[in-house]
Amino acid sequence: MRLTALLVAALCWLAPLPSLAQEAARIVAENRAQIEKPSRQTIGPVIAELAGSGDAMADDILSAWADRRLVIRKSDGAMFVAAAEGEGLALTALDGTPAGTAASGDLTELKPNAGVRRLIATALVQFTLSDPDPSQRQAALASIAQDPTADALEPLRAAIATETDPALKARKQRLERLLTLRFDPSSAARVAAIDSFGADIGLDLRGALNPLVATTRIASATPPEGNVARELRLGTDIPEDEAYALLVAANLAPARLTLEEQRAALLANLQDGMVGGVPLAELDSQAARDRAYTALEASGAVPVAATDGEARAVLATVKFYEVHAEPDPAVTSAAQAALDRIGTAVGVMQTADLGLDALSLASIYFLAAIGLAITFGVMGVINMAHGEFITIGAYTGFVVQLFVPDLTLSILIALPLAFAVTFGGGVAMERLVIRHLYKRPLETLLATFGISIALQQILKNVFGTQARPLTSPAWLDGAWVLNDVVSISYIRIAIFVLALVFLAFFLWLMKRTRLGLEVRAVTQNPTMAASMGINPDRINMLTFGLGSGIAGIAGVAIGLFAKVTSELGTDYIVQSFMTVVVGGVGSIWGTLAGATMIGSFQKVIEFFNPSNTLAAQTYMILFIILFIQFRPRGIIALRGRAAGD
Repeated sequence: MRLTALLVAALCWLAPLPSLAQEAARIVAENRAQIEKPSRQTIGPVIAELAGSGDAMADDILSAWADRRLVIRKSDGAMFVAAAEGEGLALTALDGTPAGTAASGDLTELKPNAGVRRLIATALVQFTLSDPDPSQRQAALASIAQDPTADALEPLRAAIATETDPALKARKQRLERLLTLRFDPSSAARVAAIDSFGADIGLDLRGALNPLVATTRIASATPPEGNVARELRLGTDIPEDEAYALLVAANLAPARLTLEEQRAALLANLQDGMVGGVPLAELDSQAARDRAYTALEASGAVPVAATDGEARAVLATVKFYEVHAEPDPAVTSAAQAALDRIGTAVGVMQTADLGLDALSLASIYFLAAIGLAITFGVMGVINMAHGEFITIGAYTGFVVQLFVPDLTLSILIALPLAFAVTFGGGVAMERLVIRHLYKRPLETLLATFGISIALQQILKNVFGTQARPLTSPAWLDGAWVLNDVVSISYIRIAIFVLALVFLAFFLWLMKRTRLGLEVRAVTQNPTMAASMGINPDRINMLTFGLGSGIAGIAGVAIGLFAKVTSELGTDYIVQSFMTVVVGGVGSIWGTLAGATMIGSFQKVIEFFNPSNTLAAQTYMILFIILFIQFRPRGIIALRGRAAGD
């Protein structure tokens, strides 16, 4: 008995389902005439009833209708949902049951016009917004955001309550507020939606607010109705030519007469020495020519046009206004206040973004210059081939990636290998060339400049002239995005971290190791250091090798975002020297300060003149020249060997 009662209860609960499953078919049957020949003005309630029926087939019927797959069989007039199957069409009855196949020639497609399809698309939004598949819901939100309409507002509100995914629910709520501030019929609701965003600076919010404060210019003899932004002062807020063009566009005045058109019209109507009743001899002034043209207008001989005097007279009788497209002043005021807040926040964020860019560029210059700071500061050698050691380091990373496909592992191998290769090259260069040119700075400069040219040519012969890729690992792709304004690429963050690592390494080397002690001794007084048992030649060799090795590591880092060519180093050699000189020769802290100053100043110049990087570099060089005039020893004053000299 208990089992029988449960079965009866289950059957009673399931009993309404067949009627619900056939609800869409019933609605279609009752409104078939309208569906076959729909009118956008009358079909809306039918579509809304289908969408709200709760029948699972309603979505399929509406989709098929919009896609012209809702068909009528010619033999019996039955209506089906069709889908392509082989050379024919598979048919599904409106209650969801399969109905076989048919040839396309045996069926008549229902073809709704564009207006009806828009109504159907709006009705389908509620299905896609509540689709079990999250990707479908996400696609629906993206579609609404791309083309927002008032019709999507209510389905979106209905879909928020049933959303289970927290991220999608947050997107729906944000999109609902964006649609509310634009399309809600209630002014209070729109203002509340605008205020709810606070200091949000999202691009989607700015895109929704800007149309609310957009204005058009109109001409009117009396103050116009509507949401007037301001009255324009003729000649100050609006040029006379533009103002008169508004009058012509509004059919409030004839087109303006040009001097060429006037002259041609007067010549064409010259008869018996007269033009419009004015003797030809009197047409020696603009006023007389205007009078003659006016007479020709009155007679219908020429088209009506305004002379300069007539145009000024008309402009004196009309006023010009900027009128908001949004009719509600409260909404406009709220939108403008929000845009003002956003403008302030964007300014702060742009400053922060500029600071991050400057810090990133400073870290690049610091990496490129730190090796030069060692050789130039300790040894007093002007090494014009320093840029080529940067290039060699970048090419070392490229060669490693040819043999090690794992990008992360290849970078980990390339960094120490680039140091070893360029360290060896620096030691060889010091032993073969530099050691013979100490105390002869001009000869050293010329010799290293020649080595620079030779190394560039060797790299061209080995690797060619085309740029070689030095690919960063996947975890360095993309950027750290704080908001729509502030972002910085992960590669630049990695270079910044690498610069900090080298700063710490150099400080440890100079302060905590015997080599650092000997280097500092040779820097301060090489003669006294030699008398204490330190070999200055050995220290110079190791110092030059160390500076060259650091340049090689910098080359790997720079090559991750720059084009690796034989001229890569030349792009950084000038900035490296400027960094060392401005910061203070021989001081690691001075190099850091110089890199920060030059990187920041360059980014500020580029911010104000973004389209001309050459001008930015020129201004930066001029600034550095002026800076050195007032502080020739740099930010941190030079001490040691050069000071003693």
